[in-house]
Amino acid sequence: MDAKFQMFENRLTKVFKHKSKLARRQNISCYRVYDHDLPEFPFSIELYGDKIYVAEYLRRHGMEDDKHELWLDECLDVISTIIEIDKEKIFVRQRKKMSHRSSGAQYEKLDTESHFFNVEESGLKFRVNLTDYLDTGLFLDHRITRGMVRDESKDLRVLNLFCYTGSFSVYAANGGALSVTSVDLSKTYLSWAEDNFNINKLRDKKKYHFVHADVKQYLKTLKPNSFDLIIMDPPTFSNSKRMKDILDIQQDHVELINDVLNAASPNGILYFSTNYTKFILDEKQIKASQIKDITKATTPFDFEGKLKRWCYKILK
Repeated sequence: MDAKFQMFENRLTKVFKHKSKLARRQNISCYRVYDHDLPEFPFSIELYGDKIYVAEYLRRHGMEDDKHELWLDECLDVISTIIEIDKEKIFVRQRKKMSHRSSGAQYEKLDTESHFFNVEESGLKFRVNLTDYLDTGLFLDHRITRGMVRDESKDLRVLNLFCYTGSFSVYAANGGALSVTSVDLSKTYLSWAEDNFNINKLRDKKKYHFVHADVKQYLKTLKPNSFDLIIMDPPTFSNSKRMKDILDIQQDHVELINDVLNAASPNGILYFSTNYTKFILDEKQIKASQIKDITKATTPFDFEGKLKRWCYKILK
């Protein structure tokens, strides 16, 4: 093994030992092990139960395809050995660096293997797919925020905007929410969200609603005092054909947040997050009684020092 691979092996051994210990202590089976720690090995490595998800960030590595394949195979050998999971259970995805101006690619289907399986988080089950989509179906960095939503949901009307696969919605329902409404532009993800409700035996059609809509337009239809607790985790940028206009989170966040607060009850709470790294919250324009930056408080152990998102708790 050459010096670079030895360096990778040493680094992965160290971080896996540390993070697996913390994960065991917290009874967590899905977590990030490694995130681009060494520039020569630009991977994100995540554990989903007994499977490993490796995302290789595409860069100019200067290798021919054949040489790159051999290099990647050697990397997977190292990963398999250290984490002690067979190579057959490693799923590899190559990812482009998403720019702020990326299109509405969050809805893009990349493959058709349909390799779905269930994982557990905080006593709840979630369907995950490590082959077919840009993301796996469960954003691991929101683990703590999901727990906060569950703790606060009892007897509240909960709205989950840009709901993706509905993990926040499942937590809210499990926390005893009076009702949970999940809104997304993607029928695929709404269907996935319904599956997540079903596998957790949350089947009350009168309480749990799945709305196929453009969030910007949907918010304009809501009357004041419609919801008590709202979660909004929008994409950074989207120009999906199904949308009336484009979404640019830096430009549009004030209008979105104010529309949410307008639809909230007098004591309404909004959890707002964005993974646009250069994001600046325009507090002066937001009609809220309190805005609290909870980014640090909601950063899980496996994302410390690496987290590229913002999270705020906003009170009406």
